[in-house]
Parts: sequence; structure tokens; C-alpha cells
Amino acid sequence: MRTLIAAAALFLLTVSAMAQTPQLDPGEKLEKLQFPAVTMQLKGWTKFGNGHVYTLPVRAGQHLKISFSTKSKFAFLAIFDLSKPDDEAFFGTDEDGLSFETTIKENATWLLRPYYSKVSPRRGLGAPFSILIEPLAAAPQQPKPPAEPERPSLFPKAPPKPQ
Repeated sequence: MRTLIAAAALFLLTVSAMAQTPQLDPGEKLEKLQFPAVTMQLKGWTKFGNGHVYTLPVRAGQHLKISFSTKSKFAFLAIFDLSKPDDEAFFGTDEDGLSFETTIKENATWLLRPYYSKVSPRRGLGAPFSILIEPLAAAPQQPKPPAEPERPSLFPKAPPKPQ
């Protein structure tokens, strides 16, 4: 029985470790980042097969903005959540715009993958890019609007009944 429990625990540790380890394309290099205290700028080149990808650990409650810039209309950024089993990006500059701002809901590790579109007609093998990671102050709580004063009624209330 102990062997079965130990095997199950080892399996769960392996699966959770695999969920945090990104699948790299041939030639990609992984760079592990730490959540920055101040704005961090990453610069690189999206060479097909020789680009850099980045992991960024995030914690619940952190507020950040990630901006992507490039001169190429064929270079993009995709952001994946490595703690989720699906392999779909939750943000991509090709569809969602050039910046992403959010408050983190749960602890996770994100994969930032700049890439050069393979399906677009283009010249060259890549493009320069810049990624800005800006930690922001937590979103301020919206104050509740003051309660409206009671308006006088057209029909006054009846006086209380004598007892």
C-alpha cells in the first residue's frame, strides 16, 4: 500500500512539474525571469528557431502591464499560463492589442513567447522586438457612492396611532 501511495505522490509531483516546464521549439532558449520591482525591458530578435522565450512567476494580487512593440507587422507576443493544462495562449498581440494589463487572480508561471508569423508572406527570418513588464500599484478600490437622501413624498405618512 505504501508503494502505491509513494508512486501516486511521485506521479503528481511529476505532472505538476511538467505543467510548469514549457515545451520549447527547436532552437529556442528559455530565460527565467523574476517578477520585477520596477519596469523591466526585454529586447530581442524573433529569429525563427533561435529566439528567446521567458517564464515569469506571478502571484495572486499582483497588478502588472505587459507591452509589446516591434517595427514588423509579422512579429507577435503570446502569453501562456503554464499552470493550466491547455496549450492555448490567454493573450496574443495578434488579436488582443499590443498591451495587457491585469490583476493576478492566482499564483502561476507565465510563458512569454515572442514569435514571427510563419503563415504571412514576408521577407527575412525575424524582427526586433521589445517587451516592457511594468509592475503597477494595486487597482484602487472604488469608493461607494454616498446614499441618496430620502426625497419627500407627495403623500405624507400617516401619524402614528395613539395607544
